Amino acid sequence: MNKPIGRLFVVALLMFGALLVSTSWWTVLRAQKLDDNPRNARDTIRDQKIRRGTIYAADGSVIARSTRDDEGVYHRSYPQGKRFGHPVGYAYSSPPIGQTELERYRNDELTGQKNGITTTFDQLIGKQREGDDLRTSLDPKAQQTALDEIAQVGSSGAAVALDPRTGAVKVMASTPTYNPNTIAEKGQLSAANTDEKNKPLVNRAVQFGGAPGSTFKVVTSTAAIDTGAFSPGSTVDGDSGQKFSGVPLANDFNEDFGQIDLKTALAKSVNTAFANVGEKLGKATMKKYMERFGFDAKPQLDYPDDSMSASVVAPNPPGRAVPPTSRYVDVGRMSIGQGGLQATPLQMAQVAAAVANGGKLMRPHLTTRVIDRDGRTVDTIEPKVQSTVMKPSTAAAVTDMMVGVVQSGTGTKAQIPGIQVAGKTGTAETEFGTKINDVWFIGFAPADNPRIAVAVTVKAVTGFGGDFAAPIARDIMEELLK
Repeated sequence: MNKPIGRLFVVALLMFGALLVSTSWWTVLRAQKLDDNPRNARDTIRDQKIRRGTIYAADGSVIARSTRDDEGVYHRSYPQGKRFGHPVGYAYSSPPIGQTELERYRNDELTGQKNGITTTFDQLIGKQREGDDLRTSLDPKAQQTALDEIAQVGSSGAAVALDPRTGAVKVMASTPTYNPNTIAEKGQLSAANTDEKNKPLVNRAVQFGGAPGSTFKVVTSTAAIDTGAFSPGSTVDGDSGQKFSGVPLANDFNEDFGQIDLKTALAKSVNTAFANVGEKLGKATMKKYMERFGFDAKPQLDYPDDSMSASVVAPNPPGRAVPPTSRYVDVGRMSIGQGGLQATPLQMAQVAAAVANGGKLMRPHLTTRVIDRDGRTVDTIEPKVQSTVMKPSTAAAVTDMMVGVVQSGTGTKAQIPGIQVAGKTGTAETEFGTKINDVWFIGFAPADNPRIAVAVTVKAVTGFGGDFAAPIARDIMEELLK
């Protein structure tokens, strides 16, 4: 080869290398940054031409689907309307309001987005990009039961039901809810869905928790028994009016119980008894067990992180989240689910689920499988242990105590004929006064072989958790156990 041809070959080789590097830089290494650029309209246009995967409920019914019009543009619709607005969310490229909730978390799978190299190769060979389908664990009938019954009792509330053995989310209901089919008008969120008073877009199952009241006594009982500091038969002072952090604490109806054993104290939901337990255990021990249950961290759910709230202690002062060991925390009141404690229904469902599963807390998940267009399962969400909260013997003891709550304590309205239920009621006072409460119930069934763990809360109710939240939880569990 003569020198001029050799030089030409080197120049051509360098130019080809530069072209290869430049192409790889923008189509692979910098592709995500380009996609995320708000001024890039190509992503929106491209998404309109891609078949977004179908989302199915556990029974095979369709929650979300995309259909193609005569111009080749796909449109998203939600056949079940309001039923799954909160857990599934919405996805719209036209109008370009984006994705939320599970639609956003699983956007890559639903749009067939793989890694940059694979996507580029598929484009080069002319392969049509299509999204994979999702199968979820959500149960339509139980979801509707939760929505209907919460709406009948109060203006807002939420419910979560889990399979304690796997962490699969069966119900994630929040009211007020919204219809994802009518989420937008004139290219933006509709006025009805941005209602500042009712806040229908807020998923109360995983956001902006409230005081869980006496349902938190399950956490305190777990810490008490698992450490060996107490047994179900240990006696504590249950008289009303005892001072904790220098302030008197009352039992319901200001009732005195004297020396009362822990099992009876849970059944009768004696505030002062559990405040005494919390003070004896101390802040460090309470913190350790709270963290095992998942407090002070966002849930490990397949859901956008910025759409979930951590369950924390936020006393006033200072009015912001602090560690349970903080000097601002009244450990006695925290131990009964007050004192600035804020918990979401998902978190309290996980408390019940950990007890139900012999002490092991499973990581919660909405998705069970990802399926390609040929019907092949490309990903299965396997059960994973999130943490070991307590010993199996502790779980058995706490279960027995919770069975007592439903059999003869404050939770009798959660009873299901022929099925033994374990549970705990909660009634948290609000700023509206002692008569208007946020009511709770957590529990699981069957108590001897748990298949469902549930948490229900209803806001601003005149009454108690045993009267309003327990029947809703009962009906959800009964539906799921059919």
